[in-house]
Amino acid sequence: MSAVPINYVEFVSDDFAASRKFFEGAFGWRFTEYGPDYVGIEDAGLDGGIARAEGERRVPLVILFADDLDAAEAAVRQAGGEITRPQYDFPGGRRFHFREPGGNELAVWAEPKG
Repeated sequence: MSAVPINYVEFVSDDFAASRKFFEGAFGWRFTEYGPDYVGIEDAGLDGGIARAEGERRVPLVILFADDLDAAEAAVRQAGGEITRPQYDFPGGRRFHFREPGGNELAVWAEPKG
């Protein structure tokens, strides 16, 4: 399998409007609306988004991109990673979440097949 690059960073906010206003004002980021609970970040140097919080505050989620999601999942398992959220569809593709042995949670996504 080829190298899997960092592709996306997802922030979670319990004050969605305040977070968006902060990033716009402090860094000049622009946003694309994807519904009431999610905005995509533009002009930040790396793709990303902000999701409305569900419960307790979480750390940002680093998302990797793979050409073959099944192969990436197999490689994660083989290397000792724990799948924390099985593969699921989202607008734009499919992804899964995992925890690496040191405790960090990440996700891997792929474009839809076909």
